[in-house]
Amino acid sequence: AQIIANPENFDPAKVQAAQAAIAKLSSSYSNLLLGNVGGCLGETSVIALLIGALIMFYRHAIDWRIPFTYTGTVAVFSWIFGGTDGLFSGNWIFHILSGGLMLGAFYMATDMVTSPLTAKGHFIFAAGCGILTVAIRVWGGYPEGVSYAILLMNLTVPLIDRYTVPKVFGEVKK
Repeated sequence: AQIIANPENFDPAKVQAAQAAIAKLSSSYSNLLLGNVGGCLGETSVIALLIGALIMFYRHAIDWRIPFTYTGTVAVFSWIFGGTDGLFSGNWIFHILSGGLMLGAFYMATDMVTSPLTAKGHFIFAAGCGILTVAIRVWGGYPEGVSYAILLMNLTVPLIDRYTVPKVFGEVKK
């Protein structure tokens, strides 16, 4: 059987019913925390990711600046721009708990080899990652922008390092 689009068969009530059914399929916050959602291995259980992050904080393997600035920036910008009812209507909790944000914020962005060297650089890097993540999620063609945002901000790390290096004590400006 061949399916042909016919404007005469279009029924707005059926479209609204389909949208309501899809909305019911969305995950609850508890499912997002526990990992009872579909997704790539390692990004679904936020609680498991946070337990691993606590262990890394305890062992001083990662610095707090990047993950907290990253998730905070995503929360603010997804609240402002992430909603369908205009500005300041986005569901920021859903944006933080869904997808690979926690995996990216605590494990990928904090990689010592590719992250900036200075504390000020950590804040700039993480804020850029958060802004790009929300921009890709909300306006981009991909549902998940974490890896692309981190990759794009990794390109800027040499510039961030260059402009955030502290002056040596007693250095004279030329």
